[in-house]
Amino acid sequence: MNIPEDGYLLRIFVGESDRHGHHPLYESIVLQAREAGLAGATVLRGVMGFGKHSILHTAKILRLSEDMPMIIEIVDSLENIEKFLPVLDELIKDGLVTIEKVRVIHYRA
Repeated sequence: MNIPEDGYLLRIFVGESDRHGHHPLYESIVLQAREAGLAGATVLRGVMGFGKHSILHTAKILRLSEDMPMIIEIVDSLENIEKFLPVLDELIKDGLVTIEKVRVIHYRA
């Protein structure tokens, strides 16, 4: 698969405890991205953060570390990312989705 030099980064912010059916939401998003033929996806687990409701999630306090921020990043062409947005709309009930232009330097197997 070739990604044009001017690619786009789809970044999705959800909570670790967010679910889609019986599966973690971040897992469902990655599997759907793979099924849609996107170039790749990476899930990152945050160590601290807060969102719309200003509830602080941090790994420092054991009782608050159950719902850490999860970030899914996908780089592909704008066309492919835009085709994937309706899938995200169905999956995500609470979260943040951003798109930004990126310059792809290497994409090799």
